[in-house]
This record gives sequence, structure tokens and C-alpha cells, in this order.
Amino acid sequence: MPSPRLLALASLIYFIPLTSAASYHISQNGVPGSSVVEVTHPTTDNTAILQTIGQVNQKTSAPIDAPPSSSVPPVIVTAVDGSLVNSTVSDVTSASSSRRRRSRRSSLPQVTPLQRKRSSSDYVQVFAPEAAGVHDGSIEGSAYLTYTVVNNATYNIDDCLAFCDRVEGCEFVNLYYEFNNELLDFVFSEKSNLKCSAYGDVHNASEKTNLGGQASYTQVGNQPVPLTYITESSGWALKPAEPTEPAQPATPAGYELVFGPTGGANNAPGYMGFAFLDRYDVDACAALCNGRGYDAVGGVCQYFNIWRAVVDGVPTTYTCSMYYLVADESTAVNYGQGDLVVTLSRGYKRLSVLPDGGFESYTCDDFCYAASSDNWVGTTPSGGALDATIFHYSTFAHTGNVSALLGAANGDDSDAGSLSPAKPLTTVKGSNYVLQLFVANDFSDDVDEAAAAVEVLWNGKQVGSVTGVQHYAPSQFNVVGTGADVLTIQGGAAPAWSFVDDVFIALL
Repeated sequence: MPSPRLLALASLIYFIPLTSAASYHISQNGVPGSSVVEVTHPTTDNTAILQTIGQVNQKTSAPIDAPPSSSVPPVIVTAVDGSLVNSTVSDVTSASSSRRRRSRRSSLPQVTPLQRKRSSSDYVQVFAPEAAGVHDGSIEGSAYLTYTVVNNATYNIDDCLAFCDRVEGCEFVNLYYEFNNELLDFVFSEKSNLKCSAYGDVHNASEKTNLGGQASYTQVGNQPVPLTYITESSGWALKPAEPTEPAQPATPAGYELVFGPTGGANNAPGYMGFAFLDRYDVDACAALCNGRGYDAVGGVCQYFNIWRAVVDGVPTTYTCSMYYLVADESTAVNYGQGDLVVTLSRGYKRLSVLPDGGFESYTCDDFCYAASSDNWVGTTPSGGALDATIFHYSTFAHTGNVSALLGAANGDDSDAGSLSPAKPLTTVKGSNYVLQLFVANDFSDDVDEAAAAVEVLWNGKQVGSVTGVQHYAPSQFNVVGTGADVLTIQGGAAPAWSFVDDVFIALL
């Protein structure tokens, strides 16, 4: 036999009378007069991505006026949601939200024992140079990093490959002579015109489109200025550590690799937008996801898909697509179109430091509730009854089958209850986190729910609240980790009940 409280709760759920003063908005439980909120999650806008690929130009070569061995610049964002830009990752994220995450900078690190030690045998020649004295061209390609000059007493391949070893992210070098460059000949201390350009992607001979023709020398009187020209341009690519598999980049902090690399990009729901990067950089894509503005329906970015577009055999763009719903390889079905091929597609899931933020560890066959579960503890004030409960009933949940209720489950009192994880949360001391939860204050009518209030406490201090009538909607609050943190969610005063679901806490 069902317990008296269960019967009372069932009565509360299904037989609350409608009054002339207000109608009840009972979420998706089929009660006459209830409102059902239909949510449509947008999917990947492949058309906008394809159109933007046709507009952006990410091809670069070593400039004639920059000093050799300059630091690798930060990753540049070249497009956001179809608009062309030229900004750092931190500038883009600060423009879309009030939070900032510093983009990674590289500065030609020396080889250390932690890096893979390379030799010339770790490289393969992609294309050979033209004969000495024959005009040639240097690479104009994507993912340019920096350049140096090497001793030009000989065609110094080994020193160029050693330079690639020291440049973070280097996958390819283009070695060539550049003539009639006054800075190389007389100004820069190396006094060498044998250039070694480093790239984060592999290029081929069809991309040797920089034929020189620039004026470097200062004009004297009416004398003609000699123009630069290129000779003996060759390309060398780093072999993968495993011959059958490309190297796997390090997983960004706060993320988990879901799939990849594959030849299919996600076409998935929960799509928030996209950005183009000037190189394939999973850390930069993670920073864009972390700093993406909140979606009114789905909240924070919880997943990104990074992939490379190869057009006519040439690496062209690096797409970072962001989602508030976690996708997987089953939706990675965009393989390209026409001359465009999707390559190096990887999906990464943003991790929450909170176990079981959706309360799904609490299970039963259909309908049940309890004050606590393996991962959550509900607390009721003295004299109250079931003022914080966990419900296994999909009708009440934002996603899945389970959610939490604040307010007396039986309607016996008007006390506020509280919920906390069963154990303190393991965080990184001093690191910033975003705390998100979905709250629904629409079980009763608008008059009763007008007083609904949910407070969020972090280590006993209130960091935010959610008040008033609303269907499930995300709210976000910024918190700082101490290493072992206590989250408390409190509120609900029947009949101003509040449902809470999908609590998520992630690194910023």
C-alpha cells in the first residue's frame, strides 16, 4: 500500500483545484489548465559556417620586416558567428560576457625532458626545392607561427628542424632563401637570408604562392629598388608519434575528450554559435566555450567541437563550435561539402566538480521521493516535514527523470528546506568557477508562486538567488574554490514550491 504521505503528495500533484484568482501552471503533468512549455534546441548552423569559410582568408607567410625568432603570438579569432574579426580569444570572451580567460601564449620553449625529443629522422620532406638559382615561392598558409634564420653557409635543414622542435605547436617548416631583404642582409644580427618558417599545420607545394616582389631597400634618388625573390623552397613535416594516428593534443583543464579525431563534425542540438581560429588549438576553443555568453534556454557552454576544413587539399580554417548540450560521435555526421572536407574533428565535454548535478542516482520504477540520496542530503527545519526532497518523476524534471523539490512535499508547512551535496566539493583553491542551476517556480498559480525564492550559498555565504514565477530557466553565479567547498540550495515555502535540476559547477 502506498504511504499516507505518498497519497497526500499524489493528491497535491493531480487534484489542486483551480481558482478564479489564478490558474495553476503545473509543469507537464497533464492537469487541466497547466501550461506545457515546448523547448526547441537549435542545431549546428552548417550553412553559416560554410559561407564564412568562403569569406575568410587565414593564409600567412613570414613577413619581410619582422625580426627573426619572435615569440609565437596568441591565437587569433578570425570570425565569430559569421562576422569576420581579428581579435584575441580573451578580447572575444570579454566582449560576450563579463568573464575573461587569458589565452595561451607561447615563447619558443627549449626542448625539455617532458617534451618528445626529436631528430631529423622524425621529419619527412613534403616537397623539394627548385634548383639553385631558379625563382621559387614560399608557403602562404594557415596556422603560421613564427620564423627564424639559420646559417646560410649551407642549405641548413637540420638547424631548421631543430627550430621546429623548440616552437610549441610546430608541425611543419618551410626553408628557403629570401634575396634583396635589407633587414636580413644588413640590420638583423644573424646576417642570414636563409629563412625557416614554422607552421602549426602541414602544407604542400601548391601553397608556394609568395613569390617575393616586395620592396625592402630604401630608395636612393631615382635608382630602382631591388625587389625580394625566393629560391630553394622546401617543406618538412613532423611525423606522428604513431604512424597510423595523428598526435593527440593535451586535453584542456576542466574538459574530457568525448571523441576524435574523426572526419565528421557535429550536427547536434544545443548549438550556441561558432568561431574560427587561426590555428588548431583546443585550449583556445575551450577558452571560447568557457567565455561564451549564456544562452537563455540552455545556459553555459558545456561542449565544443573543433575541426579543420581542408578545401581542395589545402588546410583552410579551424572551426570551434559551441553547445550547451553535450554531444557525441553519433551526431558527427557533417563530413563536408563539395571540395571541402572535414578533418581532425574532436569533441570535448566540460566537466562539473559536482557529482550527480541532475540527481539521477536516485532511482525507482516510476514515482518515488526521498529526503536524501547517495549524493545529496535534504534538510528540514525543526517541526517541518519533507521540506527538501528528491523526486524520481520525469514530469517534474528539467532533463532526465529526477529533480529536487524545495518546500513541504505534503503541503504540511510553509518552511524552507535546503539541499547540499553529501560531501564537500573538490575544487582548485583560488580558481574561479561558474555555478549554474535550473529552477522552476510554476507548480502553483502565479499568486502563490510570486513569493517563491531559492537562495544559493557557497560555504555558508549567499552568492545569488532566484525569485518569482518562472518555468525551468538557468541561473548562473560566480564562485571561488577553496579546495573543499560546501554548496547549499535553500528555499521553497509551500505553496510557493521550487523545483531545482541540472546543477553544474565548472572551471572558468
